Amino acid sequence: MRFAILLLPLAVLFACGGRASSSVVAASEIAQPAIITPKKYNYIIRNTYPHQRSSYTQGLFWYDGSLWESVGEYGRSKMMRVELSSGRAERSVDLPKSDFGEGATLFDSVIYQLTWREGRAYIYDAQTLEKRGTMKYSGEGWGITTDGEWLYMSDGSDKIYKLDPATFKRKATIAVTYNGQSLGFINEMEWIDGKLWANVYTTDKIVVIDPATGQVEGVLDLAGLLSETDMDSTTDVLNGIAYDPTSGRIFVTGKNWPKLFELRIIGKSN
Repeated sequence: MRFAILLLPLAVLFACGGRASSSVVAASEIAQPAIITPKKYNYIIRNTYPHQRSSYTQGLFWYDGSLWESVGEYGRSKMMRVELSSGRAERSVDLPKSDFGEGATLFDSVIYQLTWREGRAYIYDAQTLEKRGTMKYSGEGWGITTDGEWLYMSDGSDKIYKLDPATFKRKATIAVTYNGQSLGFINEMEWIDGKLWANVYTTDKIVVIDPATGQVEGVLDLAGLLSETDMDSTTDVLNGIAYDPTSGRIFVTGKNWPKLFELRIIGKSN
C-alpha cells in the first residue's frame, strides 16, 4: 500500500477481558505456547542486480530460473516474468486499469495474483501467463505465499489466513505476535524452510513467523540496504521477498527501487 502515512510501532498490544462461565475452561487454564524472544538475523549482500525503478513491487517469487513480480498501482498493475541479470520483463500481462495488483505466488503450475480492494485474485498459466480465471475473496488482499499444500494470505492486519487453493475458503487464521503483542501491517510473504517470512509495511524489517503459533521468531533489519544515492523522489518502502529453494538464495527489493539484492543469512543473535 502507498497510502499509509504514519509509521506504526512494530508491536501493538490488543487485549480483552471478561469472566468465563462455569461451563467454559478459563483462558488461564489452557496451555499457551511460551513467548519467544525474536532473534536478530544477520546478513551479507551476495549480489546486486538491476530492478526496474518504475515497478511498484507488490509480490515477488522465484520459479523456473526466473524472478516473477507483481506490480501495483491503478493503471500500472501487471504480472511479469523478469530476467534476473537485466531486470527486464521477459513476459508480462497488464491488469485492468480499475485493479490494483498486490501479492503473487505460484501453486501447482498456476500463478495467483491478488488485488488490493477489488476482492479478486487473477489466475494465470505459469508458462504462458494466459489468464485461467479469477477467485473471489472478502477484505483486502496484500501478500500471498504457499507451503505447497495451502495458500497463506495477508490483508494488512495482524492476521494471516490459510486458504484452500481450489476455493479460496479460509481454513485457519494465524494471529501474528511479536514478543506476545499483536503485530499488524503484515504484507508481502514468502515460505522459507517451514516458516513465513513477511515484510512489515512502512518498516525496513522482515519478520520470520512460526505458522503453527503465529509468533515472530526472528527479525531481519534491512535499514540502509538501499543507499541514499540510489534513491529519488519515487523511492518507496522495502517490499518483496523471493526464495530459490534449489540454491538457497534469498532476493529482496522495494517499491520503485532501482536494485534487487541477493542476501545470505549468516547468523542469529538475541
